[in-house]
Amino acid sequence: VQLQASGGGLVQAGGSLRLSCAASGHSFSNYNMGWFRQAPGKEREFVAAISWSGGATDYTASVKGRFTISRDNAKNTGDLQMNSLKPEDTAVYYCSAGGSGRTPLKYNYWGQGTQVTVSS
Repeated sequence: VQLQASGGGLVQAGGSLRLSCAASGHSFSNYNMGWFRQAPGKEREFVAAISWSGGATDYTASVKGRFTISRDNAKNTGDLQMNSLKPEDTAVYYCSAGGSGRTPLKYNYWGQGTQVTVSS
């Protein structure tokens, strides 16, 4: 599976962004999907995940209630809607597939990352 993340940018605190992940290659619909982020000098951390069917989701505590993960298997895409953004959300965001849980090492496929910068 090849993944391409897009939708990052610069936004003021309190604003919104929608990240998208386009998949090609093997059947995207067979894989769970996750979003991770990495801020400068920090380790890559889990943000959200969605099951292959879209029936189950998981969020890290700091984004719960503000971010929504979704997917459209017919279009081979996955999205992360980010609302009420905070400066601490600033990071490079990566979409991933072919894994499960909150550990980056468990995911086999990764997109190239898209920068999200939230100004105060």
